[in-house]
Amino acid sequence: MKTKFNIYITLAFVLVLGVSCSDNFLEDVKPIGQYDDSFYQSQERVQAYVDNQYFEFFASFKSPTSSVIGVYTDANTKLTEEIGGVQDYTNPSKTLNTPDVAKDYFGAKIGAGIVNNAYTRIRECNNLLEDIDVKGAALDKTFRDQAKGQMYYMRAIQYFDLMRTYGGVPIVTTVQNPSVDDESIKLPRAKVSEVVAQIIKDLDMAASLLPGDWNSANYGRFTKGAALAQKSRVLLTYASPLFNKNWDGSNERWQAALDAGLAAENQLTQNGYGLYGGNIKDWEAMFLIDNLKCREAITVQLLGNANADITFNVNNNWEKSIRLPSQGGTGGVSAPKEMIDLFPLADGKRPTAANGYNDFTFFLNRDPRFYRTFAFSGEKWGYKENANAVLWSYRWLDNTGKAYFNDLNTTSTSPAFVRKMTNTTATNTVNYAYSPTDIMEYRYAELLLNIAECYAALGQTGNTLAYLGKIRARVGIPSANNYGIGTLGDKYAAIEAVLYERRVELAYEGKRFWDVQRWMLYDNEGLPGVNAGTVSKLGLAPINGTQRTGNYLQFKTTATSADPLATLRASIVVDPDAANFQTQLTTLATFYNNNFVRANLVTPMDNVSGAAVKIKFNPNYYISGLNTTALTSNPWLLQTIGWSDTTGGIGTFNYQE
Repeated sequence: MKTKFNIYITLAFVLVLGVSCSDNFLEDVKPIGQYDDSFYQSQERVQAYVDNQYFEFFASFKSPTSSVIGVYTDANTKLTEEIGGVQDYTNPSKTLNTPDVAKDYFGAKIGAGIVNNAYTRIRECNNLLEDIDVKGAALDKTFRDQAKGQMYYMRAIQYFDLMRTYGGVPIVTTVQNPSVDDESIKLPRAKVSEVVAQIIKDLDMAASLLPGDWNSANYGRFTKGAALAQKSRVLLTYASPLFNKNWDGSNERWQAALDAGLAAENQLTQNGYGLYGGNIKDWEAMFLIDNLKCREAITVQLLGNANADITFNVNNNWEKSIRLPSQGGTGGVSAPKEMIDLFPLADGKRPTAANGYNDFTFFLNRDPRFYRTFAFSGEKWGYKENANAVLWSYRWLDNTGKAYFNDLNTTSTSPAFVRKMTNTTATNTVNYAYSPTDIMEYRYAELLLNIAECYAALGQTGNTLAYLGKIRARVGIPSANNYGIGTLGDKYAAIEAVLYERRVELAYEGKRFWDVQRWMLYDNEGLPGVNAGTVSKLGLAPINGTQRTGNYLQFKTTATSADPLATLRASIVVDPDAANFQTQLTTLATFYNNNFVRANLVTPMDNVSGAAVKIKFNPNYYISGLNTTALTSNPWLLQTIGWSDTTGGIGTFNYQE
């Protein structure tokens, strides 16, 4: 998504200043949304305007686990099994249903200056769409069309994130002047169906105006195929139970989502996009294609390695967060046991005791993606300064019960750590602070999974298996028994199989919460007037009542303060790229069995004030109420069901109507 202008945006401003009558480009965008006629007479200025919109939308997108346009935090990921730690929305001791604790993503009233929030981003899209063909009529038509296409795309995805956060929201497609007297701008919350219709209209416009591909200098900008793929994502969400109370009885929305997915697949194929590579090494390598076209990347955040603020440079902070202290990182991301035990076996079957899975030597006989998603003690995990580094993270106790940790890894709370999308050539200088690794926000694999899910919901289990097979074949899972998936008895089993595959293929890519949300998987419980019960229909266990579990990998016997395994471990290494990888894994399993036990954490991964707790996500959390600022600034807006308004009244806006 973010294109190279984010790295060189200052240069763009310099170019603008060179052709401008103004002394300062920024003065031309104050007050917000007001520009003189000359602004649109310069292609350089308009291009900088478009580029700045990308920056406002995506500058904070620095980690693959983050989501929500404009803010990009990992708060949603922390509500899933991917990362441990209790959040407000999973804390069983909290009940959040008042506007003072509702999400503030809606924004605030427009002031004298530029404030980067959802509706000001929409306003800036509206401004260009209104004026460019009038005030900029002398500009090249292709340039104008492509600028509009990018604005339509950005407006659409902004409304999509507003919809996923609040359900129905006011639809504003013109530049409005702030006023306390103008009744025409007091727009109500639109129905979700109306918001979706506007999003689809914008994406269709974007697709009609954008090129199928850009030249290399503009790689990363939105394309025709990206607009169609985004349409697939939106319609899949709209077909899902959160917004579709008839999801199990009507095929209309599922068919629309399927048609959109197939259209996107066809367009992207024409433009040279598709699954990248044909083996697990390719799967891992695609995440490291830097500032060059990757056929898997439908939308991508291009990042840089400079550290000068004046260039508005954006770095990837993922490498820094996933590396352990022994590697020069800031602590690592401990994988909950629930994630370790999730990934299939090498033949594609589920990891159960009946299928031969042992959760202590969890690394044996796993899906090839397991070894590229997680790292564990004994596995090679290099970096620029030490290409052959082997990760070790364990603890031991002395005879007084005092705990010691190897190699400074005192923050480890799991025997496995997230390593997906790691760059083994990254430098640990200043703790990997300036990593340039790009982030694929929308991968071709996700589009195939969208299509598979639509087929599943329509009861076309054969087509579901065919698309799941494409995902599994690429990473080297044998084709026997439908790539280990087996027979799908009905559409519910097919949907569950797709959701399972999404958990594996898209792990730690910021997608899991949205799947949990749209299928309402925390519990069968629903709000009055909202259809629920999908957990049981899909044969799943509710997330509520579970917890993310951590463990220490602990030396079996007591020792002194000196590392008891420093010498013994020196000859141990498992390298997923080695020809004798399987033999190495067997040797490592013996080492684990001889030297380690799994011990409980001193402080549980999911805890409140140190005491273990289980997840409790209340049904009103799926869709946030409007917060106090939004309601007081716009008192005509209805509050969401499950939330109270500023006077204590009960919310009445139903996002399923």
